Amino acid sequence: MLIWLKAFHVIFVVTWFAGLFYLPRLFVYHASAKDAVSLERFVVMERRLYGITTIGGALAILFGVSMIVVQPQYLSAGWLRAKLVLVVLLIGYQHMCRALMRAFREGRNTRSDRWYRWFNEAPALLLIAIVILAVVKPSFG
Repeated sequence: MLIWLKAFHVIFVVTWFAGLFYLPRLFVYHASAKDAVSLERFVVMERRLYGITTIGGALAILFGVSMIVVQPQYLSAGWLRAKLVLVVLLIGYQHMCRALMRAFREGRNTRSDRWYRWFNEAPALLLIAIVILAVVKPSFG
């Protein structure tokens, strides 16, 4: 049972991160766009991608929580607690993406494409740390 939960957890983590890698990239292009057709196209693309990303994230969390329910002793592992802190940061990042998406939709974006290029790096750093924690399972203490 646990192996199936883990498989689906990984599948939806990949889905979630794919969206979190591409959505800020759309912001880079959106911030550079000037014509009305492009601006509207990016609003639609961002909204649709955000929806798919949210589904992937929700299912990743659901299957992750399911693994903890099946094996509650995992919560005593320091690596898992550290990973969960990073997941909370990732959720915060996604909520920030939603706020930025709304600002674009409402014509209130004040950030440059260069700022979005840097912003786009955060999920990659979180992914590296999360994967290292999940695979290496370092002991703390």
